[in-house]
Amino acid sequence: MECTKQLLSADSCKPKPDDESKLGFGQIFCDHMFLMDYDQGAWRDARIMPYGPLSLDPAALVLHYGQEVFEGLKAYRGVDGGVYMFRPQANLERMNRSNRRMCIPELPLEETLEHLFELVKTEHEWIPTLEGTSLYIRPTVIATEACLGVKVSSSYLYYVIMGPVGAYYPEGFNPVKIYVEENYVRAAAGGVGEAKTMGNYAASLLAAEEAHAKGFTQVLWLDACDKKSIEEVGTMNMFFVIDGEVITSPLTGSILPGITRDSVITLCKHWGLNITERKLTIDEVIAAQEAGKLTEAFGTGTAAVISPVGSIHYRGSDITVGDGQTGEISQRLYDGLTGIQLGKLEDPFGWVVKVK
Repeated sequence: MECTKQLLSADSCKPKPDDESKLGFGQIFCDHMFLMDYDQGAWRDARIMPYGPLSLDPAALVLHYGQEVFEGLKAYRGVDGGVYMFRPQANLERMNRSNRRMCIPELPLEETLEHLFELVKTEHEWIPTLEGTSLYIRPTVIATEACLGVKVSSSYLYYVIMGPVGAYYPEGFNPVKIYVEENYVRAAAGGVGEAKTMGNYAASLLAAEEAHAKGFTQVLWLDACDKKSIEEVGTMNMFFVIDGEVITSPLTGSILPGITRDSVITLCKHWGLNITERKLTIDEVIAAQEAGKLTEAFGTGTAAVISPVGSIHYRGSDITVGDGQTGEISQRLYDGLTGIQLGKLEDPFGWVVKVK
């Protein structure tokens, strides 16, 4: 499928940010975006055009019944000046898994990947160079058929927007404080927790707002049934290091199968670390901390890469993780992943794709 381009003239483009240390996250957007439509049983009309508002019928199904899927990935300026992306095919494969769960037609993987590369190449000058920065990429699919009735849409819009970003959390790579949530439920097995869809994030907002008001960075979700087994943090998968064992929750249908999660598991195995996917209860974490065996905890995700956890708040008490500082494994994983992404370290897994 050919991709057409409608590009702005150089003097019509927005100025690039002057200070890359103040980029923040998700507030600045590139000059152009990619769009592609689905109707009559096929994806068609791939195009790159100026960034701008979308035109939707007020009765579009996405606005009423939430038939939507999105992804998040990044492009980087490598140490050699080249433009690189980290596991972009894995993101699009996950997007298609989410599409299947939300009854959205799958994207043509090879063509969609090429269109993504073309958009990144078109906007490569927006990629920041300061350490810890990148170009964040947000592919999205929404149901566009106009109909007030619970049904699967017959038409869709796939679009991609991008923008330069810095650290996701204000703390940067410093340890964050997280709050264990017991009152609210984000997702349950058999639901859509494993799909990257808008409803999952809307369901987490109230708990997150209440946690933020108490001074915590994120919410740690527990299993919807027993309220004991640890699942994930609102924007990240979670890992704990207990007595030398790196532990993360298994993919049982209620948490997102993170690309960074999978990369961390692969790296840990590659390094010979004791890594396990198993159920872990909050009671086990507390007991490990009391016994001096809880040495690290960290979240993983595209936005933050690795986010060390310094303390966990549970039932009125703060549980200090290790010495409250960034742990050895957390630091090694952050350095390893970002080193591979930027071309500083060897990539034995074929994760990095050079786009330009």
